[in-house]
Amino acid sequence: MLGKREEAVTELLEQVFNSVLEVQATEQLNAEPYERSDERTTYRNGSRARMLATGAGSLVVHVPKFRDGTFSMELFSSYQPSEQALLLSLMEMVIHDVSTRKISEITETLCGSSFSKSTVSALCEQLDSIVDAFRNRPLSRHYPFLVVDAIYMKAREQHRIISKGFLIAIGVGDDGFREVLGFTVADGESEAAWNEFFLSLKERGLEQVDLVTSDDHGGLTKAIGKHFCEASWQHCQTHFSKNVLDRTPKKLQPELKVALTDLENAPDLNEATAWKNHLLEQYQAEAPKEMRLLDERFDEITAVYSLPEPYRKRLRTSNSIERLN
Repeated sequence: MLGKREEAVTELLEQVFNSVLEVQATEQLNAEPYERSDERTTYRNGSRARMLATGAGSLVVHVPKFRDGTFSMELFSSYQPSEQALLLSLMEMVIHDVSTRKISEITETLCGSSFSKSTVSALCEQLDSIVDAFRNRPLSRHYPFLVVDAIYMKAREQHRIISKGFLIAIGVGDDGFREVLGFTVADGESEAAWNEFFLSLKERGLEQVDLVTSDDHGGLTKAIGKHFCEASWQHCQTHFSKNVLDRTPKKLQPELKVALTDLENAPDLNEATAWKNHLLEQYQAEAPKEMRLLDERFDEITAVYSLPEPYRKRLRTSNSIERLN
């Protein structure tokens, strides 16, 4: 139920592909639409719709038609054998502040031909407006559950390569479907950065959130408490378990990892509590600090049990958003 790709992402990819096709047509014709040019090779003759199957759903792309029928279909032949690489390249072109030389290399990989510097700049301007429209669209539906996370990536800023935080939020609607609500690039995961991001989501219509899933980064949890004070906080079980195991003596790590997994897979809160008590008794002598941490954070890592059973598995961790990233 939660694994469906959102329609908004499909629409975004459709616009990106259609922008690439339009720019490719200009490159092949040596002329913009309606432009008078001695270098023009032929003329446009409308377009035809074509379905393109992707991992994000079926896209409707508009393939340009030329009067002499010579429009190159290299975009599709390049796409089919390497969908994931193409999507990653598209996202890199859209999100990263990379040089026109780098983008030329990417578009050559995508489309089989290199674009001029001016055409690359024009394409990036088109893509910027598409992505900005996606990021700033109104959030008119109700999203009772929120999953948030950040990753770090390299970006070019003032002729330097620096690390930037990419903050992203996924909402789960009343119908159980996930949707990317928004994302932003910040200098890091400070409380101020998350505050600004959450405020932008609320200004676009996000409200009445019942549960937020995330790791326990200090700036993030403070911002969650400020903006979603009436929501429960689910401490990502994957992050919590890794934190516990990193502190545990190596000889105990394999068996404790299995025991924590059993606790996290408990069918209800009563059984999870029983598992916790069992672990506290069994490992108190050999891992006292880790067991104290488990006892103190138990309510945080089991907040998801307040939800109906079908929602719990995907909301007990932020794994889904990390796979998306």
